[in-house]
Amino acid sequence: MSVMESILEQVKKRNPGEVEFHQAVEEVLQSLEPVIAKHPEFVESGLLERFVEPERQIMFRVPWLDDNGKTQVNRGFRVQFNSAIGPYKGGLRFHPSVYLGIIKFLGFEQILKNSLTGLPIGGGKGGSDFNPKGKSDNEIMKFCQSFMTELYRHIGHDLDVPAGDIGVGAREIGYLFGQYKRVKNAYEGGVLTGKGLTYGGSLARKQATGFGVIYFTNEMLKEHGLSYEGKTVVISGSGNVAIYACEKAQSLGAKVVAMCDSTGYIYDKDGIKLDTVKRIKEVERKRISEYVKDHPEAEYHDGQKGIWTIKCDVALPCATQNDIDVKEAQQLIDNGVTALGEGANMPCTNEAVNLFLDNKILVAPAKAANAGGVATSALEMSQNSMRLSWTFEEVDEKLHGIMVNIFKAAKDAAKEYGMEGNYVAGANIAGFLKVADAMMAQGLV
Repeated sequence: MSVMESILEQVKKRNPGEVEFHQAVEEVLQSLEPVIAKHPEFVESGLLERFVEPERQIMFRVPWLDDNGKTQVNRGFRVQFNSAIGPYKGGLRFHPSVYLGIIKFLGFEQILKNSLTGLPIGGGKGGSDFNPKGKSDNEIMKFCQSFMTELYRHIGHDLDVPAGDIGVGAREIGYLFGQYKRVKNAYEGGVLTGKGLTYGGSLARKQATGFGVIYFTNEMLKEHGLSYEGKTVVISGSGNVAIYACEKAQSLGAKVVAMCDSTGYIYDKDGIKLDTVKRIKEVERKRISEYVKDHPEAEYHDGQKGIWTIKCDVALPCATQNDIDVKEAQQLIDNGVTALGEGANMPCTNEAVNLFLDNKILVAPAKAANAGGVATSALEMSQNSMRLSWTFEEVDEKLHGIMVNIFKAAKDAAKEYGMEGNYVAGANIAGFLKVADAMMAQGLV
């Protein structure tokens, strides 16, 4: 049994049933084989065993009263995975699917993603199995206050800086920050990112992940003599990442023809009217099916997976993990897709990614392509520390530069280790080497 196989077996044994975490670790370890061959000191020092083991895992109960006066109890999580290059940084996810394995997979991915930004932030993630859908603002506030009443003990601007993720937007961050400020009796603006603009938030943070996906994939396309101009694009999801990926892709001349939510997808052959999607999702908080009421020429279909049967040049999965399996990957390949950019975290199974790579499809991996959100969160931390606010243009320019640098790092690492054009492996290697060097320098901790 090889070193990598041994470590993966140990991960599965120590973390039974946590299939998403197993998948994330397996995908990264596969990419690191040539790195370990060149750097035997990483094996001799036990670095890999430490790399796949979180520094700290926190679980706690979250009791709160609903609008009927009934007690509800959810479970809260924070996994502080790796602080070798900076304080833990990663979002909070509120969704009924959340359990420890999801949080660990996200935290593990976050280590490499944060490393790739070039900014001094470590990897962590948190959340709860609380479902904000269908809850009143008052219920969400009560939940967030109860959640933060425990979480505040474990975070800080030089320790661990959470942000938003699925189910946690500006409203939830506001309630969380208010409760943190109350229990700490201090205004520590840098303890959370994704804040409102009136209390320390950053311009362009809302757009950052979606814009970053397009900035990265555009660099990838240019590297191979392609561009977004005139390309047909399909985007899964209709949250922040999907909406702003759509906006930026359209600005570069692409025609986005499909978007979705968890219930179904819309297809508009003439191109998605983004203002309608923004109103439905950001203002009215309704289902994507409402789109066809304003645009009857468009089609709505039940079931999210069908979106991958639509013919496109570029696919951007921006919804959730494991959205694309081998079946969907083959459909995209058969329909002539040339490039795929992962806007969500691990939206493709490992088998699907391998199928894309085997068929010479350009793949922009999540930990590189969707790093724009956490990069801009780190820029928000910088502004908070300096008591400054940069303009939208300043932040967007910095974000664009970061994404270009991430692409270059992934490209160069892939080439150096004999996998030119494989940006999946390149991103894993480039992100890992920075963290590994820091861990080696800091000794056995």
